[in-house]
Amino acid sequence: MMLERLEKAFALSEKGAKDSVKGFIACAVHNLTLFIPVSILYCLVSDLMNGTLHGHGLWYALSSAAAVILIMLSYGWVYRATYFSTYVESGVRRISIAERLRKIPLSYFGKKDLADITSTIMSDAATLETGLSHYVPELIGSIISTAIAAVSILFIDWRMGLSVLWPLPVAVFIVVFSRKIQQGLARRSMDAKMETVDGIQECIETVKDLKSCNAEQAYLDGLFSKIDKVEKRAIISEAGTAVFVVSASFILKIGIGTAALAGSILLSSGQISVMAFFLYLLIASRIYDPLQSALQNLAAVISLRTNVERMDDILFHPLQEGSRELTNSGYDIEFKDVSFSYGNNERVLSEVSFKAKQGEVTALVGPSGGGKTTVSRLAARFWDIDSGQITVGGMDIGKTDPEALLSLYSIVFQDVTLFDNTIMENIRIGRRGASDEEVIEAGKMAQCMSFVNKLEDGWNTMIGENGHELSGGERQRISIARAFLKDSPIIILDEATASLDAENETEIQKALSKLIRNKTVLVIAHRMRTVENADKIIVLSGGRVIEEGRPEDLMAGNGTFAHMVALQKESSEWRL
Repeated sequence: MMLERLEKAFALSEKGAKDSVKGFIACAVHNLTLFIPVSILYCLVSDLMNGTLHGHGLWYALSSAAAVILIMLSYGWVYRATYFSTYVESGVRRISIAERLRKIPLSYFGKKDLADITSTIMSDAATLETGLSHYVPELIGSIISTAIAAVSILFIDWRMGLSVLWPLPVAVFIVVFSRKIQQGLARRSMDAKMETVDGIQECIETVKDLKSCNAEQAYLDGLFSKIDKVEKRAIISEAGTAVFVVSASFILKIGIGTAALAGSILLSSGQISVMAFFLYLLIASRIYDPLQSALQNLAAVISLRTNVERMDDILFHPLQEGSRELTNSGYDIEFKDVSFSYGNNERVLSEVSFKAKQGEVTALVGPSGGGKTTVSRLAARFWDIDSGQITVGGMDIGKTDPEALLSLYSIVFQDVTLFDNTIMENIRIGRRGASDEEVIEAGKMAQCMSFVNKLEDGWNTMIGENGHELSGGERQRISIARAFLKDSPIIILDEATASLDAENETEIQKALSKLIRNKTVLVIAHRMRTVENADKIIVLSGGRVIEEGRPEDLMAGNGTFAHMVALQKESSEWRL
């Protein structure tokens, strides 16, 4: 039960929770070893006052040396049990978050900024690493060691014990009472930081547009304002924490005075001895030190809650799971009364039903916002539907593991994502382990040779972050080459030729005709000439199927599809 609470409270793995317990014990033992010099000093003063020091010098020398060795050993144990284990756990935490992100529905990423997720993996994990190596073990260790010491001094003399211990619960109450205030301050500080990070990332990504519109200075003025807000929130947060921590520390200092006052009264009335009075003054001077640090750590631990909540948002988010065994018979894709919304209660698709048959090209057309791209994403289980059923060869994809399911798909997106690597390796993503010859052949089919031959390093040319060294059409052709290389039985083309000129589009469409042979093909297109040879047209509007059939039949019906064809023909004849 305790381990489970630790896992939840600090986003730990099971091993991390066990290692944290070891760290708590190590810190408590280390704090207790620091009382050994106090005991030695008490004995020394007692011998001096009683005149019995003679002959004990060697014993005190050895005892002091032993105390130093024990303190050093205990500190070494603390270091291994806190810092080393926390660094290992930090790596485990980042990997577990990354693994979790692999299985979280893609709808999650639509609600989150990439900067926010990156900050969680890197910044929040680093903050927790600091907290679990510096703050939490010392806090828990101080509480344990103080509790043991408190029981001991109450047992010796409860009156002096109370005079020493009364500030402890008061100081702890002050800091705990501030928990909600500090958490609120931490959240506002985090919100300001994330707003700034988003602004910086957006500035970097849109710098060309800002410069071209002479809007760079205006944007930077807003960004500087966000940075100033971060500084302001940090100062407020630190000041808010300091008010409570300093107040609690002040209460602890009063404890030394009350111990001296109570001891003086009891000593003057003969109720305690001088040595007992001296002992409690020594204890009072020592017992508050670890707890004072602990109170500062308690404030830091409270503020960690914001980081933990952000990590738990990923670690406890529902996953897309299912059977890894593919049971489909063929590759027909069928939508049966499918409804879907993105979580904002605004329905995107309503009772959509159609069948895309293997060996046919099924084109999704319709006005923007009609649901075409959403249908293609649902077909590959990028998101889970609200109601209805989607099957591939009779297999319910909602009960199939997404990674296993995607082995059946080759997808060419309108928005191409490339990596800061060579052209060869960017294409090889389509099928890991493919030989260089297979990669080059796929590139040739996608008409990549026309620009690869112009590059000094050819297929081994580094293309920069997201392929910024290439044109939009060249980037699109690399994406199409991936699909050729993967050669899956289901093909989804989302405006696959949108970035190409007419000549290259014609050549790639010829190559695509080879790729899609005997396969299930879903094509999303806005240009009607792209789908004029499709076997079936699905017209989507307002999240519903409003027309379905062969292109010639829909043209004869003079409906929405025919109207769209007429409008595009009219626009193609427009001249400046």
